[in-house]
Amino acid sequence: MGVQENGSGDMGLSSVPLGAKNKYRRMDSELNDYSDDDLEVVPYKQTQQERSSSTRKYVFACAVFASLNNVLLGYDVGVMSGAIIFIQEDLKITEFQEEILVGILSVISLLGSLGGGRASDALGRKWTMGIAAVVFQIGALIMTLAPTFQILMIGRLLAGIGIGFGVMIAPVYIAEISPTISRGSFTSFPEIFINLGILLGYVSNYAFSGFNAHINWRIMLAVGILPSVFIAFALFIIPESPRWLVMQNRIDEARSVLLKTIDIESEVEERLSEILKAAGTGIGAGENPEEKAVWRELLNPSPSLRRMLITGFGIQCFQQITGIDATVYYSPEILQTAGIEDKSRLLAATVAVGVAKTLFILVAILLIDKVGRKPLLYVSTIGMTICLCGLAISLSLFKGTNLGVALAILSVCGNVSFFSIGIGPVCWVITSEIFPLRLRAQASALGAVGNRVCSGVVAMSFLSVSRAISMAGTFFIFTVISVTSVGFVYKLVPETKGKSLEQIELLFQKDQNWNEEEIELSDTQKLVQNKNESAAV
Repeated sequence: MGVQENGSGDMGLSSVPLGAKNKYRRMDSELNDYSDDDLEVVPYKQTQQERSSSTRKYVFACAVFASLNNVLLGYDVGVMSGAIIFIQEDLKITEFQEEILVGILSVISLLGSLGGGRASDALGRKWTMGIAAVVFQIGALIMTLAPTFQILMIGRLLAGIGIGFGVMIAPVYIAEISPTISRGSFTSFPEIFINLGILLGYVSNYAFSGFNAHINWRIMLAVGILPSVFIAFALFIIPESPRWLVMQNRIDEARSVLLKTIDIESEVEERLSEILKAAGTGIGAGENPEEKAVWRELLNPSPSLRRMLITGFGIQCFQQITGIDATVYYSPEILQTAGIEDKSRLLAATVAVGVAKTLFILVAILLIDKVGRKPLLYVSTIGMTICLCGLAISLSLFKGTNLGVALAILSVCGNVSFFSIGIGPVCWVITSEIFPLRLRAQASALGAVGNRVCSGVVAMSFLSVSRAISMAGTFFIFTVISVTSVGFVYKLVPETKGKSLEQIELLFQKDQNWNEEEIELSDTQKLVQNKNESAAV
């Protein structure tokens, strides 16, 4: 009856099979002017494209500014590898003092990471980054002017606290403001800036090595203060995390930030409702909805939270106990053992290491949201295992030969390159993604503590262990640990590509063991089911 009311002509046409040409005639007959309609659609599409481009640029800028603190960590790591040679000469420190000076920054930064988690929940993500920059700046200034080893250590301790604050909060902030489709790439930015800082540190070593030994290392350390100026500027540009704003019940402000960071306006309310739900509930089915103290919950976790902690804490520890900081901090000593004696050649070779480390992080940025997190982790951990084994062989069988020097340089560059492709950036991405909203900052801080402790243990013991069992023996140990990391990734790290932070949380709420294929299939089935339900309605 409805068809007859609209006109019998339409009913007649509907009974005739339409070919391609007839179909387009039919469409034209229903429109007053096809080209006019086309002109109406194009501006809409252009507007949407402009909005998407503007949104991506805005999130990109936020990620860059939030990552500036990581330049400080990278610069300190890189510059200290060369500066320590001249500090030894100027302040007459022992080898044990050298290990303490190099490694204490990583150990003490765990205090900053722990404090950073609590500060970011109380003060906000972006102002915690500001505190990190101020504390590091004070420490760097004290180190620059230090007349003795003791004063140098005081500055080193303050710098470590500042770095601890900055390193744990940047990935959390970026993950919370980034759209799902590009979250992996943006959350990798802190690792890019760490690598950029390391490269700048190596270049600074080489550039200022010609000065007097009393002056050159001070200039090297003083240059590290400069990024803090840009961080102060950034604080007045970047917004607060929308998820933190929700936790503070500042819903309108959170919506305003989401409108700037999500391409499609219709998705804003959907994402906001997901965040509100995540902020107001526990992480396990059947848990008491009343608030528990965050640290009490972390110390007495539910099964799902326990799986998150094992994954997050484990991947952070494996990032460091495979010896990356030994390779970066002590690359001059490693290459000297291989057979390079001249200081200028040593520092020039470390620049090559920094270039390789920085270039390959860009590969990870391009691939992390396309191929996923786990494939990059597999390539990274397997590649590092091969390079660590090659370095151990070069230092044991070919030490002092041209072949040994070439193999050592190739192995060191290969190791840092494979690190940058996968476990370097992906470690921080995974840790910032997997934890529930109200636990995210402090749980991520706990992971950062594991990272910094392992880094400190490696940095503070490398020379002593190498003296006891040889440098080649030390790298054979790193090789075995790296093999173990491959198994850890296979068994305990999920694929999080393409999922919102709230969806990732659901992955860990299953009681049974899971693997990547089961997760992807389950997500696909849920998506199809939801679409069918919507179609039925």
